[in-house]
Amino acid sequence: MREGIHPEYYQAKVTCNCGNEFVTGSTKNGIHVEICSKCHSFYTGQQKAASARGAVDKFNRRYGLNQDK
Repeated sequence: MREGIHPEYYQAKVTCNCGNEFVTGSTKNGIHVEICSKCHSFYTGQQKAASARGAVDKFNRRYGLNQDK
């Protein structure tokens, strides 16, 4: 590798808004993120079913589909 052209590489501490912290490699000393794998709904399995149900009901009303049939 050529000398003097590569950035410094640190063991960066990543901090999430939920309080989760972990260490990774980065060119920055510290990283702050808003969402991580511990609090993201896709990874936790706690997706917002209420909003999905609302979309399904809206679709059924729009196209005249009735679940009682």
